Amino acid sequence: MPYDSNLDECLFSKVWETDSARLTVSIYSYNNGAKKLQITRENKDAQGQFRFAKLGRMNKEEIGAILPLIQEAAGNMD
Repeated sequence: MPYDSNLDECLFSKVWETDSARLTVSIYSYNNGAKKLQITRENKDAQGQFRFAKLGRMNKEEIGAILPLIQEAAGNMD
């Protein structure tokens, strides 16, 4: 069965943003299934627009910033 974006429901989403990047912690449920955590990274391009990037490695500042968001998201997974 192919992916259907209409069945993908965002239940929680919080953003941490700097001048050059944005990290988003979200909870999604596909077709009323199990709730799952998603972390995405977006970087600003030369025009100042955010573009999706691989999450890859995070520095200590990023980890410290999103840990409370992850904990809040986990509380919404019950």
